[in-house]
Amino acid sequence: MCSCEPHAPKSDLSLLDEAVARYGGDPTNLITVLQEAQEIYGYLPKDVLYYVAEKVGVTPADAMGVATFYAQFRLEPIGKYLIMSCQGTACHVNGSERISSVISEYLGIQNGQTTEDGLFTLEEVACLGCCSLAPVIMINGEAYGNLTPDSVTAVLKGIQKKEAACA
Repeated sequence: MCSCEPHAPKSDLSLLDEAVARYGGDPTNLITVLQEAQEIYGYLPKDVLYYVAEKVGVTPADAMGVATFYAQFRLEPIGKYLIMSCQGTACHVNGSERISSVISEYLGIQNGQTTEDGLFTLEEVACLGCCSLAPVIMINGEAYGNLTPDSVTAVLKGIQKKEAACA
């Protein structure tokens, strides 16, 4: 960690022991170890990137380069609900831009951002493979299709209502 981040929380790096034991010491396994690290932590904290780089035998700059090049990797934590908004051709011609816009307006976030309460993250993706449901979003693996501005707002309100009841 750099000295400009003295209060950055430390990750429990022992959680990576199994992946490092399987793949460590081989720079060609960098992506695989980063994928496993992201599964464990939900994103790639800086201390994890440095640790993985050391264990697979690459520089921290190389690890950061890979993590920032591939869209699958996240450098910031995501919300409890990851909203993936499809922008594929079928969704595009059926109004996916409007659906993303409604989500952004309703939640007060843009693509790649997380709500202040940590509940939602919006991520626009190239294709979800649910073209017959266009326009479609996926929230934590559950598809919501044939969306309209009103129906997508109802989905989000439903999640917020469920969360409020659990609080």
